[in-house]
Amino acid sequence: MDCSSCAAKIEGAARKVDGIQDVKVSIASQIMTLEVDDPGRRLPILETAVTDLGYQLDRIGGQKGANSEHDHDEEGDDDHIPDLSHVTPAYKRALWIVVLLNVGYGIVEIAGSFIAGSQALQADSLDFLGDGLISFLGLIAVGWGLAARAKAALLQGIFLGLLGLGVVASTVYRVFIEHQPESLVMGVFALIAFVVNVLAAVVLIPHRKGDANMRAVWLFSRNDAIGNLAVVAAAGAVWWTGSQWPDLIVAFAVAGLFLQSAWSIIRDARSDLRQAGR
Repeated sequence: MDCSSCAAKIEGAARKVDGIQDVKVSIASQIMTLEVDDPGRRLPILETAVTDLGYQLDRIGGQKGANSEHDHDEEGDDDHIPDLSHVTPAYKRALWIVVLLNVGYGIVEIAGSFIAGSQALQADSLDFLGDGLISFLGLIAVGWGLAARAKAALLQGIFLGLLGLGVVASTVYRVFIEHQPESLVMGVFALIAFVVNVLAAVVLIPHRKGDANMRAVWLFSRNDAIGNLAVVAAAGAVWWTGSQWPDLIVAFAVAGLFLQSAWSIIRDARSDLRQAGR
């Protein structure tokens, strides 16, 4: 999961534009706020910079004097929503397919992690479930106000964080209990996971330059496919060395990235709730 890396890329591109400061991208609500000294001249440059990364911006609300692109600090702005012209039946259908692929295989991979005795598979299954939940939130929250999206994201972040801590605790336990995973079973499930993520990425290719949510979901699928190969490599290393450590190292890495994303969601959701005055 790379929610925080997506936000960091957009913030970095925005900060390079002269006259723009205090840039913040919330991965909870998919909203960017900033201050700009000349909106009429600076904002088109900003939009081009972000579009060049493959993202799309939808302006929300009016301009607060000459200082802000988005008016989320004004009372009642929670009712403003982005332009939803891109939310076509094909767009929703693609998101539903991604949700079902991620959640469905996440459950299958959990079972596979117990069969193989692999912590890396367990962490990877958590990643599938997390991406599925993020995609589902993006699907049902289309058109919601800032406060509603922030509350949903806060609950999601807490839930994902608890799952991540559970995987870390389980992996720590395995450190002290000698257990070599079934490398063949581990590798097979990881390869299937790779195929599932590739399928999800293919489904999303026509929509990868849609709104920020769709772009993020596409990146999740693309980058997670690469991450699945790390689990395959760990399975090969377990077979080659006869040690459980390759499996545990990958599990810690995946779980750590997952917890980082969960914390980013919680942090941004709390910030959005403060902005909405809730």
